[in-house]
Amino acid sequence: MVIGAGSGIGRESALALAAHGAAVVCADRNVDAAAETARLAGSLASAYGLDVTDVESVAAAAAANTDLDSLVFTAATNVRKRIADYTMEEFDRVVNLNLRASFSLIRAFAPAMAARGGGTITGFASIRATVVEPGQGVYAATKAGLVQLLKTAAAEFGPQGVRVNAIAPGVVETPLTAQIKSDPEWYQAYASKSALGRWSRPEELAGAVVYLCSDASSFVTGSTLTVDGGWTAIDGRFTPPA
Repeated sequence: MVIGAGSGIGRESALALAAHGAAVVCADRNVDAAAETARLAGSLASAYGLDVTDVESVAAAAAANTDLDSLVFTAATNVRKRIADYTMEEFDRVVNLNLRASFSLIRAFAPAMAARGGGTITGFASIRATVVEPGQGVYAATKAGLVQLLKTAAAEFGPQGVRVNAIAPGVVETPLTAQIKSDPEWYQAYASKSALGRWSRPEELAGAVVYLCSDASSFVTGSTLTVDGGWTAIDGRFTPPA
């Protein structure tokens, strides 16, 4: 099951998993978008409407899909404001989707995987879990919290064969970043921060998803796989004159 499969990284992840032979449940709050992803993914794919901020709906989804081998969740939101300008409503909105809903998903789906003797859970964190930017404090806090939550889940469910990992993208061309992508100055500023000198495309995260969901990563758990074009490797660099 890929949650957030209606667009962006979630859609590309679902398509990549399907291309490798997986039967994929494409879940999204926008069920029409999920259905379109399922159509693109092929005959083994299905659509499922799910609001991950609704705890009862998450529990129902877990009860209806007890035979999952892998759970991938990508849904997130961001409010770009400095701490002093944040409202508590905005704080709650970001924390509820990025962290509370992630906790709800792990709590609902992991026990059934453990009871069956194995499975994988992959959540999307961010480079903001480790490197900060003014105006993204709350988002960064949720992603750092998610990394620790996933590591703890790896420890708790590992003895039953459940592997739990995080993927940390850099800046990706998705609906969440569309507003800043449309500003040439913002776009170039972010592009220049990576070693590759550009933003990533959603499909460039899909390989990491396939890897962590597959037996190719059978001894990988509690890890964060960074897919950022070298952003964190060269963060703060100074290129001296020749």
